[in-house]
Amino acid sequence: MSRKSERLVNLTIALLATKRYLTKSEIFRTIEGYEGSTETKERMFERDKDDLRTLGIEIEVGSFDPLFEDEPGYRIKPESYQLQIADLTPVDVTLLSIAASAWQGAALDSSALSALVKLQSIGIDSDLDVLPALQPRVVSAGSDLEVLVEAISKKLELRFEYLGSNLEITSRRIYPYAIANSKAHWYVVGFDVDKQAIRTFKILRIKGKVEVSKPAKPFRIPGDFTIEKHLVPERSEQEAVLYARLGKAHSLRSKAQHLSTDGEWDCLSYKVSDEESFIQSVLWHGGDVLVLEPLELRDKVIWALNRLVSSHG
Repeated sequence: MSRKSERLVNLTIALLATKRYLTKSEIFRTIEGYEGSTETKERMFERDKDDLRTLGIEIEVGSFDPLFEDEPGYRIKPESYQLQIADLTPVDVTLLSIAASAWQGAALDSSALSALVKLQSIGIDSDLDVLPALQPRVVSAGSDLEVLVEAISKKLELRFEYLGSNLEITSRRIYPYAIANSKAHWYVVGFDVDKQAIRTFKILRIKGKVEVSKPAKPFRIPGDFTIEKHLVPERSEQEAVLYARLGKAHSLRSKAQHLSTDGEWDCLSYKVSDEESFIQSVLWHGGDVLVLEPLELRDKVIWALNRLVSSHG
């Protein structure tokens, strides 16, 4: 995603989630990408507003208190953002689904979440539940996909740092055989040189830059190799117990079973089939959701939260 596209997505998310009008100064402080002099930022913002209007997203202008001449602010009303699908053809729906898959990660990515965290840090409350969920969900493999495809076609060796299921990062060296998308995630399958066995790697877990080099000796893909044999099988569901603040986390509540209420929190039971998607959803709701059980899943949420904080403060 280009810097401008990322800025537009983050601006849309911030204006959708805010509970009050945001001034331009607040927008410039919290949305990454507004750089340069005041005049430069002003021009960027005006172009961004025009681009969003072209996409059918109307930005409402208002003030904090109509009795005073406050600096005007901006927001997007959720009801004006909703897509009317009654007249869409099946082809239209298919094209929209493809478009949604291309930028789904942006709504939950750490940069967008960081913008909302910054808003909260200067006293601006946000309602994360008003943000639309995009389906179907397909996680992009990012710039690594092009590198991997080239390495496979040219029989090149790959080196990268990989985050394992135990949350430890190790150096891996493989001869890539194939890549595939399975259950909304991209995978690369290849021969692990150090382990002397075929292994499957989730591209989302590859950290840093993927290094490509000519192998010491040429390799060939076995004639009987099929990627289907090596894709990660569907994991059985696990049950998570979590606390959700009253009136919050509606997207999680819709799929959960209510267990109890203590006046401020609801205790919920949630079936988790995709850990990474669940962790993203929990982080998206910030301090309004706490995972209690299982402990292994709770530790992964804490690890992901610490990583987010260390990256964006």
